[in-house]
Order: sequence, then structure tokens, then C-alpha cells
Amino acid sequence: MSRIFKNEDFEFGLSIALGSTYSSQADVGECLAVAGRIKNGDASSWVREWTAAGGRARDIATEAESAGHCVSARQAWLRAATYFSCATYQVAGAKEGDSFEQLWGEHRECWDRAVALFVPPVEHVAIPYEDTTIEGYFFKVDDSGAKRPLAILNNGSDGPVSAMWQQGGAAGVARGYNCLTFDGPGQNAALVRQHLHFRPDWEAVITPVVDYALSRPEVDPERIALLGVSQAGYWVPRAVAFEHRVAAAVADPGVMDVGTTWRDKLPKSMLRLLEKGEKEKFDRDIAMSEHFVRGMRAQLEFRMRPFGMSSAYDVYKALEEYKLDGLVERIRCPMLICDPDHEQFWPGQARALYEALPGPKELVRFTAEEGSDWHCEPRSPGIRDQRVFDWLDETLPADR
Repeated sequence: MSRIFKNEDFEFGLSIALGSTYSSQADVGECLAVAGRIKNGDASSWVREWTAAGGRARDIATEAESAGHCVSARQAWLRAATYFSCATYQVAGAKEGDSFEQLWGEHRECWDRAVALFVPPVEHVAIPYEDTTIEGYFFKVDDSGAKRPLAILNNGSDGPVSAMWQQGGAAGVARGYNCLTFDGPGQNAALVRQHLHFRPDWEAVITPVVDYALSRPEVDPERIALLGVSQAGYWVPRAVAFEHRVAAAVADPGVMDVGTTWRDKLPKSMLRLLEKGEKEKFDRDIAMSEHFVRGMRAQLEFRMRPFGMSSAYDVYKALEEYKLDGLVERIRCPMLICDPDHEQFWPGQARALYEALPGPKELVRFTAEEGSDWHCEPRSPGIRDQRVFDWLDETLPADR
């Protein structure tokens, strides 16, 4: 496929924005105009142009809402949320500009303004979790109160909550599913507002989410599905190995070992330091490498933030727990594993998970020929929706 940016991270980020047009969360012309003003590989220009686009869409939304044009306002708020979120992708590497927290806050405010204008309105919920609550959003098909299947949408390591509307929410509601998404530890509000961080034992997160879901009268307890994207391709199978009230699960892509995308970039000498527990030397070598590898510091800062750790060594060691070894055989529910061409973070792991699963399972391919390659199929949300939800329709128990 023809590319606009030589820098793969920039091209991937633009692909996410363009794919968001499918759910009215971006506009093609706006995205391409922004891309045309960004200098390839220049993080500062990336942040500046997407932030400006978010501001323009926010102004449109504010004016439309004050004039009573609710549909126009909702769509503009959604676009603003997407563009501010896009700006956060490169903020760690920008030389000047807003902080991650500030840009995230602008994104979240626009998202909240948008969902308040949905019909029916999206419900902002608080889900009990340990000694606190985590934020979530409940998307209803209608206000009838009828029991319906529920799709729980599990975000990945760094996606905005608005991405869950694109990656399952809109498709689910259109097909008669109520949908619930949430900010787990290390994600969005749980990270920025509550300073909660990633954990490998994701069943400790999903079980409270399922408990909450079952407290709602419009949820059919026998038709609960759990859909995970990106790093949730590990979290979802990990969770359903323990939480057996989930009737079906989707991992996009399947992930057996989260840490491979980190370790595969290390030279053998540094892998040996990890194995020997040489923390000081490992962190020293990482710091030295940052002087020679452009953008490495920014990338590490961005990726380490949700772990709540300042030492690269500590993060690499923590990732040793993010594996499904010895757990896959405990999974009972049917699983759909998405396997896109050119998966850039966990290549080959979708098939590995599929082959390890003991029960009902299906591997669905997404190909470059149809434009649905790359991590989480960013440029083909329609194809993804069709395959995922057709499988769910056929897999969940029939409406009683």
C-alpha cells in the first residue's frame, strides 16, 4: 500500500486516524491535510499539527452545540477527541508543547462531550475495583431495558477510550449488543488520574468488571463476550483462564508473551545482563544507547509510563510475568484469534496462541491484499467488525 510517511510510527498513527473515519471519529480531508503539514519523523510537528486540528474541531463542536445542532456537535467532538489523542502519540519526543497529561485531558473532555450527545446517551460508570473504582462507559442499544448480549471492550496498552467505540462499540450497538468499556490499571483515567499501573494478573481486573456487568438488569448473564485489542491480546486470554462467566472471547492479535516486542530489540549482551540480574549495568547501557538511537528515550518514556517504573531494567524484568505459559489450557470459552499480515509488535504469536488453545477456537486472517494488515487492522475497521461480530453472533448462545 502506498505510504505517506517513511517513518513507520507516523504511518501507523495516520492509519489509525484514517480508520477512525469509519465511525465518524475523523474526516479524511482533515487527516490528509494534517499529514501534509507534518515533517516526516519530526515529533514536534506531529504534536503541533494534530493539536491544532483538535482545536479546530473543538471550535466547530462548541459552535454547533450552542446553536442546537446536536448531530454536528457530536461528530465534531468525536473528531476533536481523535485528533488530540493522535497528538499524544509523539508528545514524549517533542521538543516543546503540551504535556501528555494536558493533551490527554483535552482528548477526554472532548470525548465526554461527544458521548453525552449519543442517542441514547452513553452512561459514564464507576466500577468497584479493590479499594477504589475505575471509570467506564456503558453503551446501550436502547432504553427498553431488555436483556441483551454484552460485549466488554478491553483496551490495549496506550489506546484512548474513544478507540473502543471504533473497535467494537459502534459495531456492537448496531448489531444489538450492549457494550461496556473501562480504564483498567495503566490505562487512560486509571493512569493519569489515579496513578494505577499495569498488572499481569488481569483476571483481578476483569472479574470486578463482570461483577459490575451482572448487576445491570439489561445484561444477559449467559451472553457476555470479552474483546481485547493490542496488549489485551494477552490480557483477555489470561483473564478468561480464570473468569469462566465469559461466554466467548476475542484477542486481536493473540499474544503469548508481551515482553518479546521489548526483548527482540536488545543485543545479546544486554539479554545476558537481564538474565544475570545486572540492573545497574543494564540501565547504564540503556542510557548510553539513547545517545545513539534517535527517539529511543521518548519511546521508552512513552512505553514505561503505564508500568509506573523509572528503571528500564525493572520494566523488562516485570514483563517476564506477562506470559500465558501454563495458563492457556485453563481456557474454556470459545476464542477468536485475529492474525493480521505484517503484525509489527507480536508477529507469529496469534497462531501460537491459536495452536495452544485446547477448546473451541477460530483463527481469522487479515491480509495486505484487502488492506486489513498491520496491528489491529487500523485501515479496515469495517472488515474487522464484520468478521468479529459475525463470529460472536454464531458463537454466543441463542436469545432465550
